[in-house]
Amino acid sequence: MLKRFAAAALMLTLAVPAFAQAPKGETPGLDKREARMEKRIEQGKASGALTEKEAARLEKREANLIKAEERAKADGVVTQIERVRLNKKADRMSQGIYREKHDKQTAPKQ
Repeated sequence: MLKRFAAAALMLTLAVPAFAQAPKGETPGLDKREARMEKRIEQGKASGALTEKEAARLEKREANLIKAEERAKADGVVTQIERVRLNKKADRMSQGIYREKHDKQTAPKQ
């Protein structure tokens, strides 16, 4: 009985950090996603998979996502609804990066 209790207590202590959330006014997960998306855009420009026009359009969408994030953070609390909206916006942007990088348009060779 004591072993079961000890095992359950150990599992609970290990599980608690997994459920920890970011402070109310921060979005670390979204910040990481934005950084990865920026790297994907830069890689696409470097490889020629993205034309200048495509890259500019994607960078503009990224700037809009950052502005939306800043508006959500303006009052010091990012609500669950705001988090969902920001993540959906990031999902659409990520899909757009994939589509643009894998279409038939490529940057001219220099």
